[in-house]
Amino acid sequence: MTDPRFHPVAGGLVPHMGITLVDEGKGWLEAKMSIQQHHLRSGANALHAASMIALADSVCGFAAGQALPDGAKGYTTIELKSNFLGSASEGTLVGRSEADHLGQTTQVWTSTVTHQETGRKLALFRCTQMILY
Repeated sequence: MTDPRFHPVAGGLVPHMGITLVDEGKGWLEAKMSIQQHHLRSGANALHAASMIALADSVCGFAAGQALPDGAKGYTTIELKSNFLGSASEGTLVGRSEADHLGQTTQVWTSTVTHQETGRKLALFRCTQMILY
């Protein structure tokens, strides 16, 4: 699925991390990221926590952008929390976000990061987005 938000020409963190859109619908979005060397911790053969957060926050943010209330111009993350359940050093991560609250001033999203090849959940993520007018 081609989407300009995920295209390298657009610049920014998302294309640098190799995050690509899988699918989206009303109140949810899914993207994937193939694990590369720059996603790993220095001196360790395991994912850097920030790599999983980048995927989880990106799917929540892009989904929030698709669910803005009338008159809103954008959104920004004002709070986030992550629980790490495991790690990986190769393969593909899948991040899926789902809306928990779609208000006029805030939205709350939950994201799960899963290792595609094993089906293991690696991280649980929740964020609050402030709606910008």
